[in-house]
Amino acid sequence: MSRISRLDRNDVDPDIAGLYDKVFAQRGNVPNMFRVMAHRPEIFATMQAHFAAVLNTGTVPTKLKELIIVRTSQLNQTPYCLASHTILARKLGWTDDQIAHLAEWQKRDDFRPAEKAAIRLAETVTRDAHSLSDEQFAELCAFYSEGEIVELLCAIGLFNYFNRFNDALRMEPTRPGEGGCHPVEHTSPAGDPGCHPTRQCSPLRPLR
Repeated sequence: MSRISRLDRNDVDPDIAGLYDKVFAQRGNVPNMFRVMAHRPEIFATMQAHFAAVLNTGTVPTKLKELIIVRTSQLNQTPYCLASHTILARKLGWTDDQIAHLAEWQKRDDFRPAEKAAIRLAETVTRDAHSLSDEQFAELCAFYSEGEIVELLCAIGLFNYFNRFNDALRMEPTRPGEGGCHPVEHTSPAGDPGCHPTRQCSPLRPLR
């Protein structure tokens, strides 16, 4: 159980409830991390906007961003992020074998050189950003524009942040229907850190 309680839709103000509705419509749940961040609405709202910008704008394919997110989360050993982003990476076209053996990317011939450069960047920055050499940066520049390097680094940096946030709070993977209009039974004993009674969520409002 997470060390901090997760806020249901009827626990938050209308502006945040609207963000819950949008996320629920897209994903079929409201991720536990989001519901914890909602304790500070300004942080939650700006995080949502930044998250969407990092993943869904620019010219680096979302498919590649999800791959380096998975590699970052593998290195940090974050089961919460791996639970959802492994599924997303698979849906975008990466195979189970590619994901399961992503640490062996250098030996594989089913990753293009540009993809290998991005994976290498994820590993370097996650392990020690100071070790990013001029040689490695030149390799990146051979495949990516300056703006695209910003995109890659933002995805890697964002998920190092998310990984540490979720690991520190022992965040559990989100189940279908959680955080929206469908109540989910919580089986953890009363008194656990972050444990609270199951509450009936108010109906979802139409999206505007």
